[in-house]
Amino acid sequence: MTATTRRAALEALISAPGVTPATPPILVPPAAYFDLAGEELGARMILTQGMDGSEFCLRPDFTLPIAIDHIANGAATPAAYGYLGPVFRQRTDGPAQFDQGGLELLALPDADAALDQVIGFAHAVTGIYGVTAPTVRVGDIDLFETVLAACDMPDVWRPRVRARFGHPEAMAALLDRLANPRPPMAGPAGLPANDIADWVGELMLTNGLSLTESRTPEEIAARYLEKQALEAQYVPGPTIDLLRNYLAISGPADKALAAIDSLGHATGIDLAPALQGARRRVDQLRDGLGAKSILFDAGFSPRLDYYTGITFEVTGAGGLVLVSGGQYDRLLRRLGASEDIPAVGCAVWVDRLEAECEKVDAGFSHQFRDQKGSGEVRS
Repeated sequence: MTATTRRAALEALISAPGVTPATPPILVPPAAYFDLAGEELGARMILTQGMDGSEFCLRPDFTLPIAIDHIANGAATPAAYGYLGPVFRQRTDGPAQFDQGGLELLALPDADAALDQVIGFAHAVTGIYGVTAPTVRVGDIDLFETVLAACDMPDVWRPRVRARFGHPEAMAALLDRLANPRPPMAGPAGLPANDIADWVGELMLTNGLSLTESRTPEEIAARYLEKQALEAQYVPGPTIDLLRNYLAISGPADKALAAIDSLGHATGIDLAPALQGARRRVDQLRDGLGAKSILFDAGFSPRLDYYTGITFEVTGAGGLVLVSGGQYDRLLRRLGASEDIPAVGCAVWVDRLEAECEKVDAGFSHQFRDQKGSGEVRS
């Protein structure tokens, strides 16, 4: 199969019966990406500005503009969208353009059937490009959130821990900080916020700093008070150990989930319903992708807090991610829908798939030449 025929087969998948091809503009407003995708993707966007001062970015992905358009047409209306086209992101060696394809299923009533459809799409795509025994890495947000909800800790810390899920370095730094709480910062503790703001303003002016060009004294005072309040909220040591032990679990899916089950029993946390869901979704991936191996990583998640349920990555022989996807039931609500809307999808990296396919073809040609030279190939 040539690159042209592979491209045609992929185009047929993203416009299959029941799937609406989506073609969002290449220039899109960046606000939603900054609000939802955070600093990591924000730093990789390619920004531009209109003559009227309005800001745009070259489309860094398809999911957000598709979701925004879907809300405008009725958030609760079931729909399937396929896409294929260029996305644009900064890389260490400069701006880059590369092709991305994918499938997004929004508001479908049967979550398991929707996940099966996405997995089937991923399997069909990898088949087109000759990836026959991929390695799959899986995480489960529901399972982590169940553990976090059951932890013995002040409620003020839960959203901060959740926000770092999927950020191993940031999570480790936070848990280290919670394990060794710092004394409250020196300053006018006990003063009203307005008085603290005045105190900050005096310090800024004394040191030649502007009161308007960066954070205002009021903003600095509010952050100071927040930090003071947080430092007073003690997190028990066993809770920190529990989180560290949970996040360290990684390995073949069945063994990893059994280890999580044992951790739940040892700490008195009822994980049965969440584990049942995780096992069901892992089985869907195993059956649907024909994977060489399924690795369950308890700390794996996209760095986006609107994901729910399962997330997964498919890698080939070269170790690069070829397909990534998962469930993201909170996204449409974060974008303005009145409630959570079931959503699941995956993106495929066309350039990487082509490179993977070329490796497979090269390996086959090399093997063919070796066999022919040894007399093993007969006419």
